[in-house]
Amino acid sequence: MKFRFLLIVIIFQSCTLSFAGSTKYVSVFKSPRVGLIDFSGKRVASFVIIPDEVFREGREETLADELRRRGTDCIAGYTILPGALVRDREKSKAFLKKAGVSGVVLVRLVGDEERTSYSPSVAWYSQPYYSSFSGYWNYGWTAVYSPGYAWTDRVITLETTIYSIDTDELLWAGRSESTNPKDIKKFVKDLVDAAGKELRKAGLVKK
Repeated sequence: MKFRFLLIVIIFQSCTLSFAGSTKYVSVFKSPRVGLIDFSGKRVASFVIIPDEVFREGREETLADELRRRGTDCIAGYTILPGALVRDREKSKAFLKKAGVSGVVLVRLVGDEERTSYSPSVAWYSQPYYSSFSGYWNYGWTAVYSPGYAWTDRVITLETTIYSIDTDELLWAGRSESTNPKDIKKFVKDLVDAAGKELRKAGLVKK
């Protein structure tokens, strides 16, 4: 199976909120000089940019595994690049080329916050008792105030960049928001689906 699109993201920590998780892209960029992204027959490496080496390893493995499941020859970055060298650009490039890596997916956490939303109890003027004076008069004097309800969501924002090592060029970048992510496998699948839609929309992968 040929490589169709490169994925994004890995969950940074689990969430215990009650609402179902969802993912969407809020911003994307594509290089105007790049045609179809196709790493078929080439090796791709996944990297998650976080300071904790142990934490990084598990996330990179999860991302690489999901890409392999979709037909991409992907390897977790930590297996070919020691943590002590990640801040050394020239040595990092040398290690990647030595490992035969043609492209990389870099994932970076850029936001983790709680957002509160509010829903009113009624769509006020659309209710039937608003249509006439007599109907509203009786309602207005007898209705009890109801404040509606509010809820809080956990929103994780991640930045994903896709680079070609062969040409040292940015191919695509996207910033995504994930609401209340719980199960890591479903979370990654949702991210893959969302990434595929954005890449197809940009004309960077085949439909």
